[in-house]
Amino acid sequence: MEFSQVVRARRMVRNYDPDRPVPDEVLATVLGHAVRAPSAGFSQGWDFVVLRSAAERAVFWEASTDPGAEPDSWLRGIRRAPCLIVCCSHPGSYLDRYAEADKGWTDRDEARWPVPYWDIDTGMAALLMLLTAVDEELGGLFFGVPVPALEAVRQALAIPGDRNLVGVVALGYPAPDRKSPSLRRGRREIPQVAHAGVFGTPLDL
Repeated sequence: MEFSQVVRARRMVRNYDPDRPVPDEVLATVLGHAVRAPSAGFSQGWDFVVLRSAAERAVFWEASTDPGAEPDSWLRGIRRAPCLIVCCSHPGSYLDRYAEADKGWTDRDEARWPVPYWDIDTGMAALLMLLTAVDEELGGLFFGVPVPALEAVRQALAIPGDRNLVGVVALGYPAPDRKSPSLRRGRREIPQVAHAGVFGTPLDL
């Protein structure tokens, strides 16, 4: 598939065929592309906890959702995904890297960073997973773990305390689902988001 087709075809898939697992070779491609994501200073401060078995996924869902609540249609569809990839960032990798001689920020002060690049770079790795999924004729979704459940998920998956839990990529073969009602908002056009020279002057292409 041409890259432009992949970009245009990508959407957040919210329902999956639970009887079709993600083949190992496809998962290897997805993760192989993820680690090609850019990272500041080539720090590569990411880790991916891959949950493939029903038992592994059940541990995640038990930790991340209210067991007493009736799941809505969104959650029922996502729970059918045969593969979950929990994306974690490691700020320490960046602080260590930029304390090296060629960077020289020996104080390891996070205040030097205008934004948390460790989280941004991990998000870019997740996007490459989603694009690869489309190219491999799979569906994908990126979603976050609710704040009240973060610690429970950490403990359930033995995620170290020095990692940030950035989000989760669900992967699988798509099953029929409805389009997100949010799409009714419409896609913003280039002149609405691209500014020529200074903010507020629409870029006319």
